Amino acid sequence: MTHLTCTIDHHVAIITLNNAPQNRIGDQMVEELAAAMARIASSEARAVLLCAAGPDFSFGGDILSWPERSRSELRATFERYMDVFNQFERLPLPVVAAVQGLCFGGGLELALRADMIFASSSARFGHPEQTLGIVTLLGGIYRVAERAGRARASEWALTSEQISAAAMEHAGVVNKVFPDADLLAESRAFVEKLAMGPTRAYAAHKVLLRAWANGGVAAADEIMFDIAMPVFDSRDATGGIVSAVDAMKAGRPRPSFPFDGQ
Repeated sequence: MTHLTCTIDHHVAIITLNNAPQNRIGDQMVEELAAAMARIASSEARAVLLCAAGPDFSFGGDILSWPERSRSELRATFERYMDVFNQFERLPLPVVAAVQGLCFGGGLELALRADMIFASSSARFGHPEQTLGIVTLLGGIYRVAERAGRARASEWALTSEQISAAAMEHAGVVNKVFPDADLLAESRAFVEKLAMGPTRAYAAHKVLLRAWANGGVAAADEIMFDIAMPVFDSRDATGGIVSAVDAMKAGRPRPSFPFDGQ
């Protein structure tokens, strides 16, 4: 039985967590996520939607086997999870996570790898690791800090409290909150719009944001033109610029350019 599915339709890849009843993340799901990314890389997908089947996004890691594993085995397991999650974070495509219900632990850490998080109004987020006496193993606390600041990240990780979607939106972790019934449709529509955009420019922006996250403004400035200038050679940029210039010269409104992701 699969723990995750991946479908690709109209340049949109949809990755769905599907490990009932709690969508817990274990070895099988992580390997299926790696396989899904390989499939996306060889496809014509230009945007990704991460979502989950059932009432909840994910309760987090599947801890049932942890007591039976040695420390070295656990470390190898978590290093593999981190590697796959980071590959997902670095996909050269825009990624949106649609989160409903409970989103805890490793589920939250996976959602944080998306470029944007959309949530249902009843969704709740949290780091339950503190209740187990451990830490956020896959980079959750500092990825929350990157979005919401150190004070909020410390409070939420150290207390393991459940945070509402509205509070997460206010703090800047969640981008948009929708009524529960509208979450998937609104998320899908937004991702379909992204899939029609300049894919290589999206990828460049992700690289620049990662450089900024790692080393601040100076680090991003250092690589800015190495990342930006090759985009000018893309078919999207060449056509988009010419289309805009032609409209300006003719004194007419600039038309929407049909980007093809190349």
